[in-house]
Amino acid sequence: MTPTVTFVVPCYKLAHLLSECVNSILAQTYKDFEILIMDDCSPDHTPQVARSFDDPRVKHIRNEPNLGHLRNYNKGIELARGKYVWLISADDFLRRPYVLERYVNLMEAHPRVGYVFCPGVALCEGKAPRVVNAHGRSDWIKNGRRFLWKLLNSNSVVAASGMARKECYERVSHFPLDMPWGGDWYLWCAFALHYQVAYIAEPLVNYRTHELSMTTFYTTKDPGVCTQDDLTLYWRIKDLSEAAGHLAVANRCRHMLGYRYAQIVLADSLNYAISQMTLGDCKDRIVGMAPTKRGASSILASLHLCLGDQYFWRGDRGAAVNAYRAALVYERFLGKVWIKLLLLYFGGIGLSLRRFVSDSHHRTHQNRLVDRTPVAHKE
Repeated sequence: MTPTVTFVVPCYKLAHLLSECVNSILAQTYKDFEILIMDDCSPDHTPQVARSFDDPRVKHIRNEPNLGHLRNYNKGIELARGKYVWLISADDFLRRPYVLERYVNLMEAHPRVGYVFCPGVALCEGKAPRVVNAHGRSDWIKNGRRFLWKLLNSNSVVAASGMARKECYERVSHFPLDMPWGGDWYLWCAFALHYQVAYIAEPLVNYRTHELSMTTFYTTKDPGVCTQDDLTLYWRIKDLSEAAGHLAVANRCRHMLGYRYAQIVLADSLNYAISQMTLGDCKDRIVGMAPTKRGASSILASLHLCLGDQYFWRGDRGAAVNAYRAALVYERFLGKVWIKLLLLYFGGIGLSLRRFVSDSHHRTHQNRLVDRTPVAHKE
């Protein structure tokens, strides 16, 4: 009999935590599910732990050889028989026995919802547990594109908390193999283009951060991958939005591309290191990636606008003026750029007003980026 839900549980060097994860699923009040333990040729005792569960719903799939985390995820999704797929790493676990019942009831009652998620409780050794990625104190269901507008600021969906319809993966995308760090963020965005999104305000999932997590590995060992995944996400969501006729979302992606390239030029630090490129390098990349001259001009204007804001915030008025002028070369009728430029010329009250606008804008961006790092899956 086909189960309603498939839990895909990737496991690599996490045998010591696997039981807690699986037992939290077996304890659910909603019983119609299967658990696929995706053992990616783990060198520890994962097979022994996987065989210890006396429950026919638990299946152990061992890869020979190791596939890598993205191919392992996609293999589990392909093997899933359930109507809904919940990908949760072996070191994460459900906090309450009624989690799955709440999720399934919501999805069954709202067939236009593509995925549901909740805040997570981060467990990090030596630190107190903390709730992360909350989106309000009340449950909600939103138009996906409305949520996507916010999601483009940062990956604010805890990966372990998301349960999606399998049709989302089949119709839209599996994990892109060239996005090892931001693949889950890309999927939440891509799904939101086509479906509604649901949120349950209660933190129902615990997730661990440790040295084996993908986030820890890439942010400390290869931060350039993080930067590249960021850019790839915005380019691809822009293209998908244009193809689907969602031009406001596509314009938002262009602005975010300009902002991210500005950060690369200035080598600003967020929650991870950013590899630096020159302004000329960034402009060449944008021109090479944009399908049309008009599309490139929009992103280049956004790049210089963001540079101007950053220079002003740093107290470099001359560099800010030059950056705003450059923005107007690419987009002549940008009203907000003209206003900011004129305020710089007026001095006195104009500078005070500009400083107020700049500080508010900067604080807004910094607040959006405080919890910037995607909560990536672990193998």
